Amino acid sequence: MTRAWILPMLMVLCGSVFAAGLLATGTSGPAAAASLLVFVLLAGVNSPLIFPRSIGALEAQRRSGIDGRPVVFWRPGCKYCIRLRIRLGRSARQMHWVNIWLDPAGAAAVRAANDGNETVPTVIVAGRPHTNPDPAWVREQLSRSV
Repeated sequence: MTRAWILPMLMVLCGSVFAAGLLATGTSGPAAAASLLVFVLLAGVNSPLIFPRSIGALEAQRRSGIDGRPVVFWRPGCKYCIRLRIRLGRSARQMHWVNIWLDPAGAAAVRAANDGNETVPTVIVAGRPHTNPDPAWVREQLSRSV
Protein backbone atom coordinates (compact mmCIF):
# COMPACT_ATOMS: atom_id res chain seq x y z
CA MET A 1 0.00 0.00 0.00
CA THR A 2 2.72 2.51 0.89
CA ARG A 3 4.57 1.91 -2.40
CA ALA A 4 1.67 3.50 -4.27
CA TRP A 5 2.01 6.67 -2.19
CA ILE A 6 5.79 7.18 -2.38
CA LEU A 7 5.75 9.36 -5.52
CA PRO A 8 2.83 11.56 -4.38
CA MET A 9 4.39 12.04 -0.95
CA LEU A 10 7.73 12.97 -2.53
CA MET A 11 5.99 15.51 -4.74
CA VAL A 12 4.27 17.16 -1.78
CA LEU A 13 7.55 17.16 0.16
CA CYS A 14 9.48 18.68 -2.73
CA GLY A 15 6.76 21.27 -3.25
CA SER A 16 6.90 22.19 0.43
CA VAL A 17 10.68 22.56 0.36
CA PHE A 18 10.50 24.58 -2.86
CA ALA A 19 7.80 26.89 -1.48
CA ALA A 20 9.74 27.34 1.77
CA GLY A 21 12.83 28.19 -0.27
CA LEU A 22 10.88 30.79 -2.22
CA LEU A 23 9.63 32.34 1.00
CA ALA A 24 13.13 32.32 2.50
CA THR A 25 14.52 34.22 -0.49
CA GLY A 26 11.87 36.90 -0.14
CA THR A 27 9.48 35.80 -2.89
CA SER A 28 5.86 36.75 -2.33
CA GLY A 29 3.54 34.41 -0.46
CA PRO A 30 1.10 33.96 -3.38
CA ALA A 31 3.92 32.77 -5.67
CA ALA A 32 5.06 30.23 -3.08
CA ALA A 33 1.48 29.07 -2.53
CA ALA A 34 0.93 28.71 -6.30
CA SER A 35 4.06 26.60 -6.68
CA LEU A 36 3.01 24.39 -3.76
CA LEU A 37 -0.43 23.99 -5.34
CA VAL A 38 1.17 22.79 -8.60
CA PHE A 39 3.13 20.13 -6.70
CA VAL A 40 0.01 19.05 -4.77
CA LEU A 41 -1.98 18.73 -8.02
CA LEU A 42 0.80 16.65 -9.58
CA ALA A 43 0.81 14.46 -6.48
CA GLY A 44 -2.95 13.98 -6.78
CA VAL A 45 -2.73 12.98 -10.44
CA ASN A 46 -0.01 10.44 -9.64
CA SER A 47 -1.85 8.99 -6.66
CA PRO A 48 -4.32 6.09 -6.57
CA LEU A 49 -7.08 8.60 -5.79
CA ILE A 50 -7.98 9.33 -9.43
CA PHE A 51 -8.57 5.67 -10.21
CA PRO A 52 -11.74 3.72 -9.46
CA ARG A 53 -11.53 1.35 -6.50
CA SER A 54 -9.36 -1.64 -7.34
CA ILE A 55 -10.49 -5.21 -6.89
CA GLY A 56 -8.56 -8.47 -7.08
CA ALA A 57 -7.71 -10.02 -10.44
CA LEU A 58 -9.76 -13.15 -9.82
CA GLU A 59 -12.81 -11.12 -8.79
CA ALA A 60 -12.37 -8.79 -11.78
CA GLN A 61 -12.18 -11.72 -14.19
CA ARG A 62 -15.25 -13.30 -12.59
CA ARG A 63 -17.23 -10.06 -12.89
CA SER A 64 -16.02 -9.52 -16.45
CA GLY A 65 -17.22 -13.01 -17.36
CA ILE A 66 -20.68 -12.07 -16.09
CA ASP A 67 -21.08 -8.54 -17.44
CA GLY A 68 -18.57 -8.57 -20.34
CA ARG A 69 -16.86 -5.36 -19.23
CA PRO A 70 -13.10 -4.94 -19.74
CA VAL A 71 -10.57 -5.50 -16.96
CA VAL A 72 -7.81 -2.90 -16.65
CA PHE A 73 -4.55 -3.81 -14.92
CA TRP A 74 -2.73 -0.67 -13.74
CA ARG A 75 -0.29 0.68 -11.17
CA PRO A 76 0.04 4.10 -9.50
CA GLY A 77 2.47 6.53 -11.10
CA CYS A 78 2.21 4.99 -14.57
CA LYS A 79 1.78 7.87 -17.02
CA TYR A 80 0.06 5.63 -19.56
CA CYS A 81 -2.44 4.46 -16.92
CA ILE A 82 -3.10 8.07 -15.98
CA ARG A 83 -3.61 8.97 -19.65
CA LEU A 84 -6.06 6.09 -20.09
CA ARG A 85 -7.96 6.98 -16.93
CA ILE A 86 -8.26 10.67 -17.81
CA ARG A 87 -9.23 10.06 -21.44
CA LEU A 88 -11.93 7.57 -20.41
CA GLY A 89 -13.56 10.10 -18.09
CA ARG A 90 -16.64 8.89 -16.25
CA SER A 91 -16.87 5.71 -18.31
CA ALA A 92 -13.73 4.43 -16.53
CA ARG A 93 -15.85 3.58 -13.49
CA GLN A 94 -17.75 0.99 -15.54
CA MET A 95 -14.64 -1.16 -15.98
CA HIS A 96 -12.97 -3.47 -13.50
CA TRP A 97 -9.64 -2.00 -12.29
CA VAL A 98 -6.86 -4.12 -10.76
CA ASN A 99 -3.86 -2.47 -9.11
CA ILE A 100 -0.97 -4.87 -9.78
CA TRP A 101 1.00 -3.48 -6.82
CA LEU A 102 -1.75 -4.58 -4.45
CA ASP A 103 -2.69 -7.87 -6.11
CA PRO A 104 -0.02 -10.52 -6.82
CA ALA A 105 -2.48 -12.46 -9.02
CA GLY A 106 -2.98 -9.31 -11.09
CA ALA A 107 0.76 -8.84 -11.48
CA ALA A 108 1.08 -12.48 -12.55
CA ALA A 109 -1.72 -12.06 -15.12
CA VAL A 110 0.04 -9.01 -16.59
CA ARG A 111 3.37 -10.86 -16.75
CA ALA A 112 1.68 -13.80 -18.46
CA ALA A 113 0.16 -11.49 -21.07
CA ASN A 114 3.35 -9.49 -21.69
CA ASP A 115 6.18 -12.03 -21.98
CA GLY A 116 7.15 -11.71 -18.32
CA ASN A 117 7.00 -7.90 -18.18
CA GLU A 118 4.67 -5.92 -15.92
CA THR A 119 3.63 -3.57 -18.71
CA VAL A 120 0.56 -1.52 -17.83
CA PRO A 121 -2.07 -0.61 -18.65
CA THR A 122 -3.03 -4.04 -19.86
CA VAL A 123 -6.71 -4.26 -20.77
CA ILE A 124 -8.44 -7.63 -21.02
CA VAL A 125 -11.37 -7.59 -23.43
CA ALA A 126 -13.28 -10.82 -24.08
CA GLY A 127 -10.41 -12.81 -22.58
CA ARG A 128 -7.75 -11.26 -24.84
CA PRO A 129 -5.04 -8.95 -23.44
CA HIS A 130 -4.25 -5.61 -25.06
CA THR A 131 -1.18 -3.75 -23.82
CA ASN A 132 -1.34 0.06 -23.65
CA PRO A 133 -4.34 0.32 -26.01
CA ASP A 134 -5.66 3.58 -27.40
CA PRO A 135 -8.22 5.08 -24.99
CA ALA A 136 -10.71 5.62 -27.84
CA TRP A 137 -10.54 1.91 -28.65
CA VAL A 138 -11.09 1.00 -24.99
CA ARG A 139 -14.11 3.33 -24.84
CA GLU A 140 -15.50 1.63 -27.97
CA GLN A 141 -15.03 -1.82 -26.41
CA LEU A 142 -16.76 -0.65 -23.26
CA SER A 143 -19.76 0.64 -25.20
CA ARG A 144 -20.07 -2.76 -26.91
CA SER A 145 -20.10 -4.59 -23.59
CA VAL A 146 -22.65 -2.41 -21.78
